[in-house]
Amino acid sequence: MRDPELYRHLLGLESPWTVEKVDLGIKAQRVDIYAEHTKGEKWPCPVCGDLLSAYDHAEVRVWRHLDSCQFVTYLHANPPHVKCPKDGVHKVVLPWAEPKSRFTLVFERMAIDVMHLTHIKAARQILRISWDEAWHILSCAVQRGFQRKQPSLIKHLGVDEKAIARDQNYFTLVCDLDRGTIEHIGDSRDRRSFESYLENLTAEQLQAIVAIAMDMHKAYVQAALAKIPDVDQKIVFDLYHIMQHMGQAVDEVRRKEHQTLVGRGDHRLARTRYMWLYGKENIPRKYRASYYALRNQRPEDG
Repeated sequence: MRDPELYRHLLGLESPWTVEKVDLGIKAQRVDIYAEHTKGEKWPCPVCGDLLSAYDHAEVRVWRHLDSCQFVTYLHANPPHVKCPKDGVHKVVLPWAEPKSRFTLVFERMAIDVMHLTHIKAARQILRISWDEAWHILSCAVQRGFQRKQPSLIKHLGVDEKAIARDQNYFTLVCDLDRGTIEHIGDSRDRRSFESYLENLTAEQLQAIVAIAMDMHKAYVQAALAKIPDVDQKIVFDLYHIMQHMGQAVDEVRRKEHQTLVGRGDHRLARTRYMWLYGKENIPRKYRASYYALRNQRPEDG
């Protein structure tokens, strides 16, 4: 397990990179691999691509790699900098990791596959990483996906609020209802959380929206009215909240009628609150006789 050439192949390192040494920690069940590059190598500028000599080197960085023989494995290296006359000083692009990442590309690839198959808690236990590391990998994958995503015309848009855990922190979720894809996640559930998404759409994309489904949250309605053309003809309120408001209205009428009748000594509406919240086709058998009897009476009837 200390063979540098073996680990060069396992890491997929090619010239000018090679493995200098391998440290094996039996007690810690850990493998540390140290990579180095040949001297005098020319490196492409990350901005313009011009080949340049190394200007200096960054401090040693460490990346988590796939486990080897069930040992946690880390790669160490000093990334070189180049000083481009046109673009200034930049760190060279490393073949095994994304810039600023703490993991090799192959480890991230496996981690994403594991997260597809299970939840974060199980994934971090399988991968032997922390909560912060798991969420970092997931966040980077989402950002890469958004960067690759091509602009499209969305006909049916959906916007809703979602609560996070028990502390009632909310975020805004915008979806393409036809494709079933998430288009935007915004902090909070205020007007700005939805408006910031709409501001990034082109005039053609805004015009292409045929319908937008949402609840009756005032902030979302205001954002849509401000940004989407003819939106007053396009907003579709979801059935759940419409029925919720209808239920509240029916109950308010029942309470007022009940108070009036009780003042006359009439208690016919007592204990009927839930009966009126059913559609007539769904009324439970135990309520049917009372429902139809009361429905056909007028308030002045005895």
